[in-house]
Amino acid sequence: MNVTENGRSAAFSAGVQLPSGSGPFPAVFVVGGFGADTATIKASGAAVISYDPLAVGKEGTPRNNKQGAFYSIYGATSSTGLLAAWAWGVSRIIDVIEQSDGRVLKADALGVTGCSRYGKSAFAIGVLDQRIALTMPVESGTAGVPILRGIPGESGAQGLSNAYGEQPWFGDAFGAYTGNPAGLPVDTHELVAMVAPRGLFIMENPHIDWLGARSGSVAALAGAEVYKALGAGANISYWSDVQDGTHCATRPEWRTPLQQNIQKFLLKTGNAAGTFRISAKKQGNLADWRDWPTPVLTDGPGTTTPTTPTIPTTPTTTTPAPGDACTAAVSVNQWTGGFVTTIRVTAGPAPLTGWTVTASLPPGAAITSGWNAGRSGDTGTVRFTNTTFNGALSPGQSAEFGYQGTGTGTGTTASCAAG
Repeated sequence: MNVTENGRSAAFSAGVQLPSGSGPFPAVFVVGGFGADTATIKASGAAVISYDPLAVGKEGTPRNNKQGAFYSIYGATSSTGLLAAWAWGVSRIIDVIEQSDGRVLKADALGVTGCSRYGKSAFAIGVLDQRIALTMPVESGTAGVPILRGIPGESGAQGLSNAYGEQPWFGDAFGAYTGNPAGLPVDTHELVAMVAPRGLFIMENPHIDWLGARSGSVAALAGAEVYKALGAGANISYWSDVQDGTHCATRPEWRTPLQQNIQKFLLKTGNAAGTFRISAKKQGNLADWRDWPTPVLTDGPGTTTPTTPTIPTTPTTTTPAPGDACTAAVSVNQWTGGFVTTIRVTAGPAPLTGWTVTASLPPGAAITSGWNAGRSGDTGTVRFTNTTFNGALSPGQSAEFGYQGTGTGTGTTASCAAG
């Protein structure tokens, strides 16, 4: 890659390993030499592009004297951090792929992966370039997927000041927020949302506290709500339920979902739904952070965009209420030892001034927290009632509420009645 802008030039390169067969091939950028299992990537039929981010933005440099191809063009005192610079480098490689004759690599079938600091990079690359069809960060830690507001309260996680000082990963402006993440105008769940509706497979390690996997699960759960609102709930996966705690290990638990994501988003031959497997060791609670309902997005007046249940690990069940006053649609996001259930209430042919949903939880399931509804209990048959802001529904209009629990939520049924 030879880049020239504003009279300044820089060059860097990337190697390509092709799978067997004849092209053109989809390809996955592997940042820094390791991420998701490259053997599985190639065996699935995708090429591997070996990207050296340190040639674009060097680590170990002070913030006022940054080095690498990006800073050769934009200046050593640029306030842009390494993660954005590394993403810029991949974007320039994609420019080259797009300008080629298309006989070797497919410009519309590109993925990215990386682990640890390079997992941070893979996440940033997928966020900042919409030409990436599949983003796969592994054990990204602070400055990666985990919510920044959650890091200070997660025991053993790398602190914001520590991450800001270790390397210039963050932009210089982040220095004002290392002690006040609540003052940030954004958080990483919104970066997850920026990847939507494209493919996203987040892999985390719950065995190393430093990696902040609990905050990572919250970012994924919150971002998945945006996927759901866009009708793309099946396009996001999260997996931290792994046995091997070795940092950046190749794990058998991730092999099948890795293959499925490559087939779906790069080869375009699969349609497997995304899945959430959250380790009980680092299980975040979305209800501790969420004070907003998931919107029902529409294309225009009177037109509702079809939606997909959040991480549809179970089919949606709709039970008409007496007189068809309303229906209750249940979707469950299940992982080992816990679950999140979302229930969508939809008015029938007449307007509603209030609603009551009666849900039957499976044996052993217990609600730990909920949002956007009052409830009568935590186990067995539970009655949910509307709040002051979501009870009035026009014909065909919907509102959602949800709850998080322990045990198994799969098999929950619900019915809806007016009032």
